[in-house]
Amino acid sequence: MGSTLTMAHPAATNEQVRKSRCPSRLREGRPAYYSNVRFPPQSRHFIQDGYNPPPIAYVGTMTKYLHTMIRVSDPDATIRFFNLIGLEEVRRFDSEAGRFTLIFLAPPGQAGVAEVELTYNWPPEDGSAPETYAGGRNFGHLAYRVDDIYTTCQRLVDAGVTINRPPRDGHMAFVRSPDGISVELLQDGHLPPQEPWASMPNIGSW
Repeated sequence: MGSTLTMAHPAATNEQVRKSRCPSRLREGRPAYYSNVRFPPQSRHFIQDGYNPPPIAYVGTMTKYLHTMIRVSDPDATIRFFNLIGLEEVRRFDSEAGRFTLIFLAPPGQAGVAEVELTYNWPPEDGSAPETYAGGRNFGHLAYRVDDIYTTCQRLVDAGVTINRPPRDGHMAFVRSPDGISVELLQDGHLPPQEPWASMPNIGSW
């Protein structure tokens, strides 16, 4: 049997975070992710009434964010794109048997903390067309805070990247990677509106 998660609720005390599972009758009609969650006694009537109290913190366990993976059709072009934002390659892995390459990128000092994994599937050995990718609505965007959004956007423009949503407000911009992955750039704080960005229209979607 798998391990049981224990979550703390605003009304819970250490004594009230019980060691026994919630009765099965309380789990009926509840989302699957609550099926093995222990709630303090005074919260259980909310569950019976159809209200799921929001868990606040895990007790005795820890989850660590590792990375976001995106598939790419041109790894070199994608690396150059992320270099313009400030990311750098931290490691890569080539699989001859699986015919793919994994490349991990991160901002300086954030390797192992906030990484993007690029997955490049090699072209088929039979010479057929390589994989191509189109964006889907189920994936939104990656987001990065930058020290100077105007300087960052200018560096992207100089490299031929379209600024889909210019930083008219001195705070937020959107661009797309070579494979169409939407990337949000957020200024650390706010900068005063500045031309040509303040008058620049949106281009396409992001």
